[in-house]
Amino acid sequence: MNARRLFSIAVFGVILAVSASLAVTVRAAAPGGNWPQWRGPLRDGVSTETGLLASWPQGGPPKLWTASGLGRGFSSIAVANGRVFTMGDRRDGQYVIALDEETGKQVWATRVGAIYTDDYAGPRGTPTVDGDLVYAIDTDSDIVCLDAATGKERWRKNMARDFGGHMMSGWNWSESPLVDGERVVVTPGAPRAGMVALDKHTGIEIWRSSIPQIGRNGLDGAGYSSIVISNGGGVKQYVQMMGRGLAGVRASDGVYLWGNNSIANPTANISTPVVKDNYVFASTSYGAGSVLVELSPAANGRVTATEKYTLDGNVFQNHHGGFVLIGGYIYGGHGLRRGTPVCVELTTGKMMWPPTRNSGEGSAAVMAADGRLYFRYENGVMMLIEASPSAYKEAGSFSIPNVNQPSWSHPVIAARRLYLREQDALNVYDIKR
Repeated sequence: MNARRLFSIAVFGVILAVSASLAVTVRAAAPGGNWPQWRGPLRDGVSTETGLLASWPQGGPPKLWTASGLGRGFSSIAVANGRVFTMGDRRDGQYVIALDEETGKQVWATRVGAIYTDDYAGPRGTPTVDGDLVYAIDTDSDIVCLDAATGKERWRKNMARDFGGHMMSGWNWSESPLVDGERVVVTPGAPRAGMVALDKHTGIEIWRSSIPQIGRNGLDGAGYSSIVISNGGGVKQYVQMMGRGLAGVRASDGVYLWGNNSIANPTANISTPVVKDNYVFASTSYGAGSVLVELSPAANGRVTATEKYTLDGNVFQNHHGGFVLIGGYIYGGHGLRRGTPVCVELTTGKMMWPPTRNSGEGSAAVMAADGRLYFRYENGVMMLIEASPSAYKEAGSFSIPNVNQPSWSHPVIAARRLYLREQDALNVYDIKR
């Protein structure tokens, strides 16, 4: 074999090796979704992704795929480890479902409970992915831990039976479980078990938190919100909007730290609070309004909660679509069964935009990414809005196909894709610039 032929073979071998290496890299990096739980990695509804479309063409961004057969429900989705996780009511029960992130094909589906029959039927909670485990809460208050690869059940607890839990009103559980370190933290809403921390591997109880009646507004029991983590006042704590309002408990042992009853309503306290440094911002609907609480250090590892301001329900009340904090400003939808876009300065409560009408109708589920807001309206209109306190400015809109109102599931962005659950279907759009 001559030198030229040997050289050619060697070069060809190098090319194959490099190509194989690149192919492995591309396959490993292709999915890249990082939205492992309700409202994203930090539970604040804000994606850190960049390079997204600054505006949408007429008809919206290109669709990549649609998955069907998810069942009824308003659950959002989690995206992690190359898979998409959600919940839905099928004919024979309530399921946690895993799809392939690239194709939308079902990987597994595990029945976790009974169908929830109501005017707004189906599950509302979102699964939480933590490594090789997935956690979910069904509408009957079952907390289930599943194997992320196979869907096999690892353990189960029930908030009503095991902890005496109950809801503030009659729409059953809607919570998305929080995984923090070695714990799963949930909200039974019982007098002696307002919040509970469980070992994430076994479901064994670590602590339960006795939460007193915070005030007269609202009703006893769990709300429809989900727990967030705060380090306000220098103490790590779990903050939740419950039936009687905001409550904070110490993360290490569940000791009750503080509460605020000012915006609790007796129908449904729903939206997840937003935390920033020493601040907690919350809003509920049914005429209640909004509140900003400031936390400061106190003796013996406790904190003091001071109410900085409240906003009347005529100024800003958020039904269930949530709100986000960007650059010191709260953005969300205002009104009972409405999603009028508003911008509020966090520290002062000053309204930055005049009331603005757009083509969206009903409540608006809100998230943010790359300096823009994503408003998903009850009538199926998806809207892109600039996140700027100076003025309200739209950057595009389109209608989600085959909408069966109310269209409530919260939008998700992962790997520069926009995920929109619409009852039985999941529509995925390419929004990279």
